[in-house]
Amino acid sequence: MHRTHLYDAHVAASARMVDFVGWNMPIHYGSQMDEHKAVRTAAGMFDVSHMTVVDIRGPQARDFLLRLLANDVSKLKATGKALYSCMLNESGGVIDDLIAYYMDDSWYRLVVNAATRDKGLAWLARNGMEYRISLTEHFELAMIAVQGPEAREKVHSLLPAEMVDGIASMPSFSAVVCCGQFIARTGYTGEDGYEILLPAEEAVTFWGRLAAAGVKPCGLASRDTLRLEAGMHLYGQDMDEDVTPLESALGWTVAMKDERRFNGREALERQLENGLSRKLTGVVLEGRGVLRPGYVVVTAAGEGVTTSGTFSPTLERAIALARVPVDAAGSCEVEIRGKRYPARLVKPPFVRHGAVCDGVL
Repeated sequence: MHRTHLYDAHVAASARMVDFVGWNMPIHYGSQMDEHKAVRTAAGMFDVSHMTVVDIRGPQARDFLLRLLANDVSKLKATGKALYSCMLNESGGVIDDLIAYYMDDSWYRLVVNAATRDKGLAWLARNGMEYRISLTEHFELAMIAVQGPEAREKVHSLLPAEMVDGIASMPSFSAVVCCGQFIARTGYTGEDGYEILLPAEEAVTFWGRLAAAGVKPCGLASRDTLRLEAGMHLYGQDMDEDVTPLESALGWTVAMKDERRFNGREALERQLENGLSRKLTGVVLEGRGVLRPGYVVVTAAGEGVTTSGTFSPTLERAIALARVPVDAAGSCEVEIRGKRYPARLVKPPFVRHGAVCDGVL
């Protein structure tokens, strides 16, 4: 039995549907390119109700997350403040990546990946057994992500004045609870906007109001090109249980300056002591072609492999993330169907807030 998204009430006849971990989802609503450009230049919306929302409550909620996450939730002081982190196994591999919101000292909200829902919830339950906490998954909530330079203005135009007052000055990577909705300012596209969690029975109406306000419905294909341009990782491709955050350009999410003993810390300490042998970096193809996952990347320091790849509508050329030898830099070649094509290694992101980042072109 497939679960369905909001677009079932609004989907155009031209939308192409696909199964994604038990959800019927659109690859696009007619044009992937138009959807991508809408987010970069105006506003687009994504139904991301498949994401798993879990509340952790109890007197030891903070202690639990200090052990569970590689990043340090004690840095979160203000209500609604968020951080991005990985959950690691004992060998330092990434079980999942997520966003944690601090609501109060005994309440944190996690938003985790749909594809890893079962193993992620099992890991939370197993590790939480020795703590005085409760875990509550919110099936009753839908989530709509509105992204783009006009996204916040479009959302504000549809909300009561008291709600706008509550979110207009909200800093990035924060959330507020207002009038029965949980509104966050994070995102997965490299653009500004909101993620709106609201009761599922209200979501279709709100989706329709957003569409009427000129916010373009967007599917999986544009979400992938947008997130890759923004240098954001996809679990299962750019990181998984066999690689550590240090090998995945996620060292900034690992807090090791104190003595906190989080899951996987010992493995990361050994890896740092021995020295990294590989890293995740960006690739830009110099000429024509399209990059996909699994292509061999040849560098002066040895071979690597692309983990994600696409054609970038903003750069109008192919880009990728690739795991390569740690000393690799500068020019490289990518092997595509038995032929080598010139490329360059660059530091992601490729695009941020609609502009091409320095050093990419």
